[in-house]
Amino acid sequence: MTTDTAHLRRRLAARFGPEWRAAVEAVPRELFLGADVFRPEEGRWNPVRRAETGEETWSALAYSDTTWVTQVDGVRAGDAPGPLEGRPTSSSTLPSLVVRTLELSGARPGDDVLEIGTGTGYSTAILCHRLGDEHVTSVEYDPGLAADAADHLRAAGCAPTLVVGDGLQGHDRGHEYDALVATCSVRYVPRSWLWQVRAGGSITTTISGWMVASGLIRLEVDDAGGASGRFAADRISYMLARPHERPPRPQFHRLRGDTRRSRVDPGILEEWTALFVAQLAAPSAEYWLAGDDDAVLSDVATGSQAWTERMGTGWVVHQHGPLRLWDRVEEALLLWEGAGSPDQTAFGMTVTDENQRVWIGDQSGPGWSLPV
Repeated sequence: MTTDTAHLRRRLAARFGPEWRAAVEAVPRELFLGADVFRPEEGRWNPVRRAETGEETWSALAYSDTTWVTQVDGVRAGDAPGPLEGRPTSSSTLPSLVVRTLELSGARPGDDVLEIGTGTGYSTAILCHRLGDEHVTSVEYDPGLAADAADHLRAAGCAPTLVVGDGLQGHDRGHEYDALVATCSVRYVPRSWLWQVRAGGSITTTISGWMVASGLIRLEVDDAGGASGRFAADRISYMLARPHERPPRPQFHRLRGDTRRSRVDPGILEEWTALFVAQLAAPSAEYWLAGDDDAVLSDVATGSQAWTERMGTGWVVHQHGPLRLWDRVEEALLLWEGAGSPDQTAFGMTVTDENQRVWIGDQSGPGWSLPV
């Protein structure tokens, strides 16, 4: 027996503005979860089965404002024999994040929109309801996920243009789009996106990296084929596009190298914007906490590393390898603190043929180039 979820959709939609509320009310999210999802439990991903939870519990799960992971390291929840360890590779993003991203894009009825990352198809269905099927094109990298999403969308009565391919290449259908919306993060904006969006159109994406820090931004494309915009305040993250994902991390061994006192408390990297600044300064490094809140930076390509250690009332940092990772991060953090430690609305980004640069204040202010 299928539970009537109309009241749950209305309750979920009530938290959103009028532009997208009707779409959230109309799209049954449970269709896009399939029959199984993963729930994080004690450092592992535990499959949750619709057949075992019952329809009422499953419906409550579907309409919670929660991201439900549907695939871990390429294994779909329905194929998992039990709890798994690994990295999520697909999910049904929490509805508030979907709506916020679409709101920021400024997409309106009649606009042609290119979505990068079909995923389960839920955000695609929201776009279809508001803009019309004929105005929505969505690209999915994973053929298995794309097939599932096509089934979900068909069941929901939606018929967008669906493409299986590398979303970083976009999709050239012979004319320019009014807006591009990415439901994955990128380390930089692919040139193909700029070529496929009209002048005055928008690209809404999340700039992220290997420290897993994120900033949501809406860029406006200019007549010269570049783009610029400012970051939003939202603390939003999406999974990195697979070609931009971190390489496998080798086993880490601390190497002392050069040692000096740190001018910043490494605990600052637990702050949202501080970690974003650190990632801009050292874009090829990963970051994690180890031991008693010691910060570790590791660069896979060069073997460079930095790690902090408490000493008395302060911290020392050990750096090894050709890249002085902590020097770069420390300098960037001090610059940010000197500007008043602003949130990400003080940051903007400019994209040209030669460079992609994130800056503080305005385009002439201090900034960092992205790893294009």
